[in-house]
Amino acid sequence: MNFKNSSTLISCILLLIFPSLISSQACQRFCGNIPMKYPFGTGPGCGDPRFQPFITCNNQQLTFKTHTGCYPVTSIDYNSQVLYISDPSMSTCACTQPSKGFSLDWKAPFNFHDETVFALLDCSTDSSPIYQSNGGMNSTFPLCDSSQGDPVCSLLYSCQAMSRLNLPTSTCCVYTPVDLGPSFEMDLEKLHCTSYSALYGFNGQDTNPQAWKYGVALKYKFNFNNDYPEMCASCEKTNGVCGYCGPYNSFICNCPSGVNTTTDCFLGVPWSNSFRTVPWQTGLLLINALVWFIIVSLMYDQA
Repeated sequence: MNFKNSSTLISCILLLIFPSLISSQACQRFCGNIPMKYPFGTGPGCGDPRFQPFITCNNQQLTFKTHTGCYPVTSIDYNSQVLYISDPSMSTCACTQPSKGFSLDWKAPFNFHDETVFALLDCSTDSSPIYQSNGGMNSTFPLCDSSQGDPVCSLLYSCQAMSRLNLPTSTCCVYTPVDLGPSFEMDLEKLHCTSYSALYGFNGQDTNPQAWKYGVALKYKFNFNNDYPEMCASCEKTNGVCGYCGPYNSFICNCPSGVNTTTDCFLGVPWSNSFRTVPWQTGLLLINALVWFIIVSLMYDQA
């Protein structure tokens, strides 16, 4: 048996016996200045697999992806389980520009936060479905909220950037998609509107649109019962990052040492004037012993 075959044999045996100890992931605890905690991750194999297709970290910029585009994540409130994103193409009090709209993928594990408000801007009062009565072509579109639309629209249109457009307030429509669920689709072309503005808070200044919190707030749940996984909590308490691997997306804890475990990154506690050997340390010792055993056995066979 030559050295190449011996190396292959050793690698195969190690992969079969200690897959969780030698297959490390490049999971990071931060993406830019945003802390990364479950269920989010910085790449494949990190966080929760349900969220991974929609949240990416490229060049230290956390991004939320849907079929309508990519949107920068501005912050995450882990206590309230709310993700905040911005849309560079939407209009605010400081800037007015055309936009295609915003949508959520039907399978995305997100819903709109109750405080999220959309204001559709420069809409056609003659042909837009949002101005139709119930039934007919309006059956697929919710009506505007006339109760709070007037103050929001009038204040937005009072901004210098929007006042230059010289649009009547009636072409603005407040849209509250709270009950539409993850299948929400805001296609401005179909709605016959030019742009939109999104906000998730008035910042205590209801009459000052320059101080409003512009962007989209999205809620998320850990699972059906919204229970934080205990294994993940233990992993994060030991400075690990929760992840997954294998065809069944089995849980792994990515440790600062670059080693994955199936428990946590516990580094040992004082016990009888010494330190207890941690699981992954024990695994490394076993790996070393196994490698030397195979090498010695092969040398013996060749002799």
